[in-house]
Amino acid sequence: MSKSHAPSRLYLVLETGPAAASRLDAALAGATPSALLLVPPPGKALDATGVLPLLHTAQAREVAVMLADDAQLVRTVKADGAHLTWSKDIAARAAEAREILGHRYMLGVDVGRSRHDAMEIGEAGADYIAFGIPPHVEDVDTATERRAELCQWWGEIFEVPCVACDVTEPEEAARLADLGADFVAVAIPSGVSAEEIRGFVEEVDRRLAATARAA
Repeated sequence: MSKSHAPSRLYLVLETGPAAASRLDAALAGATPSALLLVPPPGKALDATGVLPLLHTAQAREVAVMLADDAQLVRTVKADGAHLTWSKDIAARAAEAREILGHRYMLGVDVGRSRHDAMEIGEAGADYIAFGIPPHVEDVDTATERRAELCQWWGEIFEVPCVACDVTEPEEAARLADLGADFVAVAIPSGVSAEEIRGFVEEVDRRLAATARAA
C-alpha cells in the first residue's frame, strides 16, 4: 500500500517539571517534530502552570501538542489533543474523552497489544492508534517484537494513523518506520546535557528521513 511508503514522522515525548523547558529547547534545536506529548512526572498530574510554557514553545514551531490522560485540561489550555495511555478500560476511557473533546481536538489512544481495542477504538473515530510497551511488562524483548508486528499489521490494513510508542533507540525508530508506523514516539532524554539531547533527536530524525528515502 502507498501508506507504507509515506515518511514516518517524529513524535517527541516530554515529562513536565523544572527542567522541561530547557530540555524542550534542546530537542527542538535538533529537529522539529510533528507532535509533542506532555506527560506528568510519576505520581503527579499535569497542570496548566506546568503545561502552558511548553505548549506555547511547541505551538510557536507549529508542533501539535498532546496532553496525557487529561481531556479537560486540553480544552482549558487549548492544546491540540489528548493522548490516552494504556489501561484495561481503554475503550471506555476513549469514549469518555471523545465526549469531552468533541471533534475540535484530536484524540490518540495507546491500545497496548490489543488488536480488538485497536479496531474498536479506530472505528469509533480516534485520530491515531498507538502501540506501546506497558510499564508493567517484564519480557521487554517479546513486547518489542509484538509492537513491531502490530504496527506492521495496522499499517497494511487500516487508514487511521499508527504511532509506535516507547521507542528508545534510533535503530529501533528506523525499523518501526520501515514497518509502516506513521509516527515514531521517543522520549526526550533526561539527566543528560543539551548537546546530548540535540544529538539524540537529530539522529532519530535522520534515521526516519533515511528510511523515507529508501522507501
